Amino acid sequence: MSITSPEELLGMQAAGSVVSLMLGAMTSAVRPGITTLKLDDIGAAVMKQHGARSAPSMVYGFPGSSCISVNDEAVHGIPSGRVLEDGDLVKLDVTVEKNGFMADAALTTPVGEVSDEKLRLVACAKRAFEKAMRVARAGVRVSEIGRAVEREVQRRGFSVIRDLAGHGIGRTIHEGPRVPNYADPSSDEILTEGLVITVEPIIATGSGKAYLSRDQWTVMTLDHSPSAHYEHTIVITKGLPMLLTAA
Repeated sequence: MSITSPEELLGMQAAGSVVSLMLGAMTSAVRPGITTLKLDDIGAAVMKQHGARSAPSMVYGFPGSSCISVNDEAVHGIPSGRVLEDGDLVKLDVTVEKNGFMADAALTTPVGEVSDEKLRLVACAKRAFEKAMRVARAGVRVSEIGRAVEREVQRRGFSVIRDLAGHGIGRTIHEGPRVPNYADPSSDEILTEGLVITVEPIIATGSGKAYLSRDQWTVMTLDHSPSAHYEHTIVITKGLPMLLTAA
């Protein structure tokens, strides 16, 4: 969507605030021995407390309140009785609906003591997002976001998962434009002031190729290499974008 009034901005900010609170509560609870279902329950309690609903459940019938993916699970992992172990990387991906507005963000959190490579992967996803923020402004082509992301990811020795991308958001989860994490020449739309999108580097230590698992939800790396995901919902301006889902 494109924000055209103060009321719409307030609505998006309210949804974004709930996302931030959920991620904070869930991240604080990450530890060896906790299940992904328990983390989902923690996020769902915060969501309910603030009058929001799970957008993936509403729109797509996703079997959980939030997507929780571990290690080689890149995105859309289903919360379950899986117990987190020391050395895991867990991706917490939260999208909520509140009063007709939707916002989306994701973080990757190490579980206990993880390898240096995994720590570098997590830091790279965040850094790639920060690089993208420098170019995500009105008048720039969407492809420049992907160019900034992939340049940083490759510089640090990792790979972008090209099948996965950011997107427009607002009144539903996935709106136009698609926001790839590489310089896709077909992404020639011009970013306009007020446009709401997600920017979300999704990267891996391996080839970056991915496949849909048997559960028909979880996207996994083809070579089973660890992956990381970092995402925020932003509003395009003439200068630096406005982050709606950051604390």
